[in-house]
Amino acid sequence: MTVRTTLSLLAVVGLSACATQVGNMAPFSQASLPDAIKVPAGQRVAMETMAAGDITYLCSAKKDMAGQFEWVFAGPDAGLKDRSGKVVGRYYGPPATWEAVDYSKVTGTQLAVAPNGTGNIPMQLVKANPAMGMGAMQGVSYIQRVKTMGGVAPQAACDAGTVNEKKIVTYTADYIFWSAM
Repeated sequence: MTVRTTLSLLAVVGLSACATQVGNMAPFSQASLPDAIKVPAGQRVAMETMAAGDITYLCSAKKDMAGQFEWVFAGPDAGLKDRSGKVVGRYYGPPATWEAVDYSKVTGTQLAVAPNGTGNIPMQLVKANPAMGMGAMQGVSYIQRVKTMGGVAPQAACDAGTVNEKKIVTYTADYIFWSAM
């Protein structure tokens, strides 16, 4: 067997393995998630996305605590891609808004969070408001944030000398959109 033939066979085997993996991608399962962020029965996955972006924090005085300061969540800005890597939308705020490339969008109300390890923003369950515009977000009833990495408030000093200063941190997460069956 020549080197060229061997390389051709390896390429075919590699492509077959990739095709099998993509073809066998299992739909999203809530089985391993904490109960607090599980979507209620009667829902089906409408769209699975992967997000990568930034979260902005603002150094602010603590409410009712004179002379004390903290980093406060100011808003996200992340791109949303489907499992094949195609851009399908954007997540931004405030208010928290998920917008598809077709310009349909939803906002929502946080129902629950669950920790996801040190240095990661929590997983989250959101009840979606009715969609604005016709398109991919039409009919979305719940949104889950899972597989979070990063995104926590900065460790930088937040005091009278840095009040109103903004810091941006990066994060990734999966957003799973659900609709009624």
